[in-house]
Order: sequence, then C-alpha cells, then structure tokens
Amino acid sequence: QVQLVESGGGLVQPGGSLRLSCAASRSICSINVMGWYRQAPGKERDQVAVSSGGRIDYAESVKGRFTIGRDNAKNTVYLQMNSLKPEDTAVYYCYADIYGRHYWGQGTRVTVSS
Repeated sequence: QVQLVESGGGLVQPGGSLRLSCAASRSICSINVMGWYRQAPGKERDQVAVSSGGRIDYAESVKGRFTIGRDNAKNTVYLQMNSLKPEDTAVYYCYADIYGRHYWGQGTRVTVSS
C-alpha cells in the first residue's frame, strides 16, 4: 500500500515549464510501475508518462517535451514539463501499480494560458 501526494501544479503561460512532484508514503524502490496520468475537462484520464521496469513510455503528445524521473532516495517521482501548450491543461495524477493494485494521488491542476 502507498499514499501519493502530488505538488507543483499551477498557472503557466504557453511555452513555459513546470515540474510536478509525487511524494510517496513509503519506499518506491520496490514499486516497479509508477507514472503520471492527466484528465482534461470533459475528457477521460489518459496516460502521460509511465516508468515500468526501466522502460519509459510517453504519450505521443508529450514526447520531447516531458520527462519523467524517479528519486528513490526521496521516494519521489517527478514530471518535468517544458514547452507547455494550452492543450496540456488538465489535472495531473500520480500513479503506482503494486502487484496489480492501482494507487492514485489526489491530483494537481495545471493550467496553460496566456
């Protein structure tokens, strides 16, 4: 079991950057799958970036702009978001899969607007 707490969201202008953090309540060393999803208003929750056993998968829409990272010593997963676009506006959720059980954070809102 794990609790996940996201932070780092906010309002940013198009072309700007944000770094989201996901703090876990326990060591993430043994958590094989962790990542980020997002849900825009009126849309379904979609995968953004997932780290699984050393493999990283990005949504096509964020490739080259977003980078996921893990700091096992700090029990934290990051999402560095560059060159943000208005279509990146969404609530971003941290995700963990522990032996098939899915865990979600409460979400952090990102708004990209001028």
